[in-house]
Amino acid sequence: MTNLTDDLKNALSSIVSGAGDVVATTRDVAKNTIVKTLQAGGDVASTTVDTVGQVISEGIDAASETGVSATEAVSGLVSGAIEGVKEVGGDVRTTATEAARGTIMSVDSIGGDVGEAAVSAVQGAIKSAGVIGEDSGELAKKAVLGSIEAADEIGSETGSLVRKALLNAAALPHDVIDALLTGKKD
Repeated sequence: MTNLTDDLKNALSSIVSGAGDVVATTRDVAKNTIVKTLQAGGDVASTTVDTVGQVISEGIDAASETGVSATEAVSGLVSGAIEGVKEVGGDVRTTATEAARGTIMSVDSIGGDVGEAAVSAVQGAIKSAGVIGEDSGELAKKAVLGSIEAADEIGSETGSLVRKALLNAAALPHDVIDALLTGKKD
């Protein structure tokens, strides 16, 4: 995976100097890395979770090291991970959960804003659903669940912060989030 880190650092360095789009760049690098890694690995099912987690973690580290907002990169990383797994025939729902989970763990480890990261992860899952023809509500739900699982594992304060951020994000499907977090249904 060192190629991912190097590829992302090189791509993100050009963005820092004003020549690019963080979300598109991180999406493309993440997707290409996942496709290459999973195609080379053989059994997609057994390697997907580890590969996705590593791509997300290294992508967030690379973004942070190059001065790009980790939360800004998250949407592209999650979207690219889901699109890459879809391309090789993997389970996109599990990928949405694991990508969001990895996002929260990685952003927390660098001291970033886990609430913003959770929102960006869900946005990335929704964007990828449109590209790959999957149910955006289902992928959003899986990303929300992955974010909450990871946040709760870190601690109750982090779990509360992530829940609050998800409930207050204007750009997310509130019917899905409300149902998951509060048990309310329309």
